[in-house]
Amino acid sequence: MSALVQAAQDPRFPAQVAVVVAPRPGTPAEERATALGVETRILNPDSKDYAVQIESLIQELGIDLVCLAGYTRLFPKEIVAQHPTQIVNIHPALLPKFGGKGMYGHHVHEAVIASGDALTGCTVHYVSERYDEGNTILQRTCPVLPGDTPETLAARVLEQEHIAYPEAVFQLFTAK
Repeated sequence: MSALVQAAQDPRFPAQVAVVVAPRPGTPAEERATALGVETRILNPDSKDYAVQIESLIQELGIDLVCLAGYTRLFPKEIVAQHPTQIVNIHPALLPKFGGKGMYGHHVHEAVIASGDALTGCTVHYVSERYDEGNTILQRTCPVLPGDTPETLAARVLEQEHIAYPEAVFQLFTAK
């Protein structure tokens, strides 16, 4: 999220960040967005009318693209159905490997290390009704080094995520 906000502050970037949505006050995303001067809204994903609230926000602010970051649950299927090419996510691995339910955070990096793969990275993809199965927009890679821990690998992948997400958003907006 911070990488997207910072990229959007460049006048040459083709998109703006209209709002950052957080599930509750005091989350790191909400605090960073506030520090960066971006409007935040608190929407509880466990509320019965969460999908209605999200759709209202999309309409109210004229949102062209919803960028998920750190979102570890399925996005409301009715929103995905209404906006099949307007919701994107970033995943800390090279999909389709190491994706799906439960594959987030350290779980992903542990699985990558256990696999013996020499490369990992991140994937920006469209959101679908299933975890990590939407079409790939962009991937960036980095090596898995001998002696890597989930933490050291996560840090290396995060560097690529901070490059990949703004690149993907740039591509999506300039391809229109």
